[in-house]
Amino acid sequence: MALVADAIFSSAEKRKRPRRSAMRLAVLANENIREGRFQRSLSLIAGLSSVLSGLEVTYEHYRGSYSRSVMYTPVILSAGLLGAGIWAYKSKRAAETVLPAVSIITLADGLTGFYFHVRGIQRKPGGWRIPIVNMVMGPPVFAPLLFGLSAYLGLIAHFLRREGHPNEESHPLPAHAQSWAVCLPGRKHEKIGWDQDLREGRFQKHMAAATAISAFFSGFEAWYSHYKNNFRYKMQWTPVILAPALMGAAVAAMKSRRAAHTWLPAMSALAVADGAVGFFYHARGVLRRPGGAKMPLYNIIYGPPIFAPLLFAACGFVGLLASLLRRE
Repeated sequence: MALVADAIFSSAEKRKRPRRSAMRLAVLANENIREGRFQRSLSLIAGLSSVLSGLEVTYEHYRGSYSRSVMYTPVILSAGLLGAGIWAYKSKRAAETVLPAVSIITLADGLTGFYFHVRGIQRKPGGWRIPIVNMVMGPPVFAPLLFGLSAYLGLIAHFLRREGHPNEESHPLPAHAQSWAVCLPGRKHEKIGWDQDLREGRFQKHMAAATAISAFFSGFEAWYSHYKNNFRYKMQWTPVILAPALMGAAVAAMKSRRAAHTWLPAMSALAVADGAVGFFYHARGVLRRPGGAKMPLYNIIYGPPIFAPLLFAACGFVGLLASLLRRE
């Protein structure tokens, strides 16, 4: 009986080990985020998320026959940001040089694309005098700005500290106002800079603002994309409803620490789940087109934008990340 009891106890212990290790990893990840030590992870996330936006841009501009040379730039830069993110994951030097350079260029390209999309709507019959019709039928006006979300994450990653290096500091850190060190000679006029707040993970309000802005862009894109389809399915209303809810939670998180720890993660988790469900519906819509899986490239290009729901989920991810950070 003792042997049987020992065997049962040992098997139970073995089943608990994966749970404990998973919980240990979750706690460690939470600590790293709160301390601003997730440069490698965020660099990789920025690079991989650029693939989604890059693929969206690739086939959207294919529909426009790449009529202008500038339409190739986001396609090239999305691949460049992917390479920079992977390189920054492996190399600290690349994270401090290559990644911010590519991110800044990508952000500038997103602003340039926004200008061209606004001009494209202006050049349609009626221009901005009939804004709803021309925004729905013209180029997606906020898509270039949403493309900059990956570049924004890459730029933030540049300022962070790397995982696995608890004693590593690239710059001397000034003393906080509450510290006795401010009384030392030469410390009275030393102020905490925004770059130190980023390095220490103190940018919750900043990230909440980014969540609100990106949710607006993504929600607006979902609205007129589904408007073209006349909101044929009730599920198409969910991102249109959740986007303002996520925006409201993000704005509340900028003002209230409590909202940042309650409403923001709740709305962000719903946005992530809704993006995943939306990806399933868009993929199903592609497969239900004539030819289905036998003509994948054609149906992806001319069917529902398959990766657009995942970009909405990325907005939710930014909100979840903001809820784990410390406040400025």
